[in-house]
Formats: sequence, structure tokens, C-alpha cells
Amino acid sequence: MRRPSKLKKLRFAVIASDTVLFAVLGGELKVLLVKVNRPPYYAAHWGVPGGLINPRETAEAAARRHLKNKGRVEAPSHLEQLFTWSRVNRDPRGRVIAVSYLALISGVTAAKLKLANGTAWFPVGELPRLAFDHREMIAYALRRLRARLEYTNIAGGLLPREFVLSDLQKVYEIALGKRLDKRNFVKKILSLGIVRSLGRKRRGEASRPAQLYAFKDWRLKIAKIL
Repeated sequence: MRRPSKLKKLRFAVIASDTVLFAVLGGELKVLLVKVNRPPYYAAHWGVPGGLINPRETAEAAARRHLKNKGRVEAPSHLEQLFTWSRVNRDPRGRVIAVSYLALISGVTAAKLKLANGTAWFPVGELPRLAFDHREMIAYALRRLRARLEYTNIAGGLLPREFVLSDLQKVYEIALGKRLDKRNFVKKILSLGIVRSLGRKRRGEASRPAQLYAFKDWRLKIAKIL
């Protein structure tokens, strides 16, 4: 009787999961970055939260785990798979393929995060030295976000559960990098029926109290906004 041959060990690429997390903070669209210090390739560089995927978890589960462990983000308001980065020499340590994600949280949530040392928010227009292909990854995520803003309700991921319409417009203007006509914007948002009035106003401000709204459905929906 022939003995069964020994199984050959697989010698292929390892897979990582990286997440580009955006928030509107201090009137700017910012991205969360963590320090990457791996000389001689990357000394005093930064990168998006991420790491290898465990054998018994999905890419999304790994993305959430790394966001929690490295970014202190328990549950992003929005998370979607972005792109697979597989350039052969993207990681000088070896053959690493990365599944990237786009994630969003509100500025209110972002401001309350107790960031660990070596973790910080950076304006998307003022990025530090980035490791690997993370500059390209962030640019790709920004293009996806801006495209989604035009035809979906994804802006809800950048807002708290309750908001006034001027806050919604500010999120659009900051993320898109352009001004919008207030009257036309409000008229379009209300005509789409994607938000609902909460029947009360936000108080405690110097200006006249404004009507509070919430999205009718926080799941990603098609809505031709712009």
C-alpha cells in the first residue's frame, strides 16, 4: 500500500486589512493615522490603521479589530470595502496584499476618542510622510467618499444621529471642498425624503434655535443629491 504523500506547504502572499477612517473635525476633513516606525524602510512615517488578517477572521472583521486596537474606534458609522492593493513590491518586508476599507465617524464621536500615543488626526490636504502605498490609498478613499456623497446618503456617517440642516450642508462642503447654495441644497434634501424632522429644536446656541433632523435610514441608500 502506497503511503499518502506529505502535503506541500503553501508559500504565497499574506493578506492584510487597512482602513481609511474619515471625520469632519474643526471645520476640516481629517483622516486617522498611526505611526509606522520600521527602519530602514520607514522611520517616523505614518499609515492608516491596519494589519494582518488572522486565519479565522474575515477581512472586515480584521478591519474592525485593527480600528479598535489601533484607533480606539469601537464601531464606525459606516464601513465599506474599498479596493485590493496587490502591487508586488508594495511592502518591502515581503509579499503582502491589502484589502482596504473606507470608514466614517461623526466629528462628535471623533472628538471624544481617547487616542493612544502615536495616533493622530491629519487634514487630508496636509498629510505627513506615509508608509507603503497609503497616500494612494487615502486618495482613492477620498475619491470614493466624494462620489458617494453625490448619489447616496453616506453623509450620515459623518454626522451625529441628530443634526440641523446647516450641519449637513457643512459636511458636504468640507468633504467636497466647495460651496453649495443653501436654499437649493435644503430644498433638494427635503424633496428627497431621506431625512425626517424630530419635532424639536437644538438650543443652547447664540443664533436662533434650528430644527433637528435625522436620516430616515442610516443604511447606505441611493439618493441623487448633487
